[in-house]
Amino acid sequence: MSGDPIKPRGDAVSTKAGGAVPQAGTSTSDDIAAFVAKARALSPHAPGARGRLIFALDATMSRQPTWDMACALQADMFRETAALGSLDVRLVYYRGFNECRATAWISDSARLATLMSKIDCRGGDTQIGKVLSEARREAVASGVRAVVFVGDAMEENADELCASAGELGMLKVPVFVFQEGHDAVAERTFREIARLTGGAWCRFDPGAAAQLRELLRAAAAYAAGGPEALLELAKSASAAAKLIGQMR
Repeated sequence: MSGDPIKPRGDAVSTKAGGAVPQAGTSTSDDIAAFVAKARALSPHAPGARGRLIFALDATMSRQPTWDMACALQADMFRETAALGSLDVRLVYYRGFNECRATAWISDSARLATLMSKIDCRGGDTQIGKVLSEARREAVASGVRAVVFVGDAMEENADELCASAGELGMLKVPVFVFQEGHDAVAERTFREIARLTGGAWCRFDPGAAAQLRELLRAAAAYAAGGPEALLELAKSASAAAKLIGQMR
């Protein structure tokens, strides 16, 4: 695949030609047991495995300044992992009317930056459920070490999002939720998503590039090197220490 965002079919996240990801929803106990078993068999935490990070962004209209900032900072995620091992990133974003897209796995920061620079933000509702569904699908299909989600709002059914987050928790895929601003409704759900997945929630101030940079670096360290790498980074970076303080 070229890595270019792929146009979705219907309401699902597009991941490859003709492919579709189910929308967020509940699963039977047999379904859950099956995908947990498969994910463990394909675990990216095995020695020598490439770290895989889903980098999910709200690309609705209010997010343009932060999108531009994330474009400038994403290379830091790769640089942080240089001494820890390799890192593959899959960009997932939503915007506009029912539009949610995903790229192929990308291992080069310049390539990811180029892709992101071609994407503009558009008005629309949040689609966090599709992000979580895509993370679940990838965790089963090829293994995912962590998910980063950057957003400022939540306009969906909180219980459904938490059900999807619980499934990711069973797969041992932590979600690091980085919230811009102080929306109280979003914060409650974001905190719960982080808790259910064994991840962490952190707030950063609007336009605070330094704060977001440190959070992305910490998440990348975890994705590339696991808990040990995050613990090592926490010795010199307060953002890493904040993540560790919440993770279980």
